[in-house]
Amino acid sequence: MAQTALDVVDDRLRDVIQNLFEIQSAVHGYLGPETQQELVRKISQLSNSLSSLSTSASNLPTQIPPEIIDYVEDGRNPDIYTREFVELAQKGNQYLKGKSEAFAAFRDVLAEEIVRAMPEMKAEVGRVMAGRVEEEQKNQNGGTQIS
Repeated sequence: MAQTALDVVDDRLRDVIQNLFEIQSAVHGYLGPETQQELVRKISQLSNSLSSLSTSASNLPTQIPPEIIDYVEDGRNPDIYTREFVELAQKGNQYLKGKSEAFAAFRDVLAEEIVRAMPEMKAEVGRVMAGRVEEEQKNQNGGTQIS
């Protein structure tokens, strides 16, 4: 089975962690000049592993919004950005819902006034209003209707 880009990055990340562990062990057991070459070799391996990880990670299909990157770079919590974004979306949805309800109320009042002013249009207004009721029911039941 072929490895996906995520699997490759996971393997490279494991290599980096292993190299860091080996460096930690080498530093802990450092005896001076006789172990210096081993430590230099392990640091070189870490550098190569980090380079390989960077190359592999660039192949991942991730797109992070620049606003979140700026948020993190400023030392702020990205969860706060997410919460603010959701709150803003909720406010927008509430505004549009209110607007939609206002237009629906206007439609009903307009239909009544048309019927009152022009009784001969009662059948046409009734047909249009019946179609709107069906469309609203479809939208409430999860169906999508494009008008």
